[in-house]
Amino acid sequence: MSFIGTVPVQSAEGEVRKLYGRQQATLGYVPNYVKVFSLRPEVYAAWAGLLDGVRGNMDARRYELVTLAAARALGSSYCSLAHGKVLRDRFYAPEALARIAGDFRTASLDPLDRAVMAFAEQVARDAASVTAQDVAGLRDLGLTDTEIFDVAAAASARCFFSKMLDALGAEPDAAYAELEGELQETLTVGRAITTRAPERLP
Repeated sequence: MSFIGTVPVQSAEGEVRKLYGRQQATLGYVPNYVKVFSLRPEVYAAWAGLLDGVRGNMDARRYELVTLAAARALGSSYCSLAHGKVLRDRFYAPEALARIAGDFRTASLDPLDRAVMAFAEQVARDAASVTAQDVAGLRDLGLTDTEIFDVAAAASARCFFSKMLDALGAEPDAAYAELEGELQETLTVGRAITTRAPERLP
């Protein structure tokens, strides 16, 4: 569901059908987030290009931690759940991830992980509050300026995507209801997970 009319999965054609098909091939269904972009598939293509450029230069775990921190700061259930699921599937046990998502400052993370999550949170909440000292703190922990750019880019890019989905009422997919109870609750920081069954291309 969203607040705007989108191209129905059952009648999608042309570029929209291709867009739906690519997402279905990855997830097994057509996610709600991509339906929002069915009115402007070229915008989604531009987003995907930006995302590839940002993510392709970062360690995968760091990218996911940064994105989770930004998504939670933005109150985006959709992005928090999506990237939390990646972290659970690839890097952390559910209980450990629930602690990280609940309060990364007290979780069992190394100082650099906590610092990049704090920086991502600050960028998402109030980028104008970032100071030279904040950046120097990351540098002191061993990040190069290029790596600091990557963290800022990942957090800033998340602002676009999370805000687009929430502005247009995209609900997190029902698949996220399969996440463990405590983890699911911790990752749901805004809109509730939809109860509608996922849709698939015929």
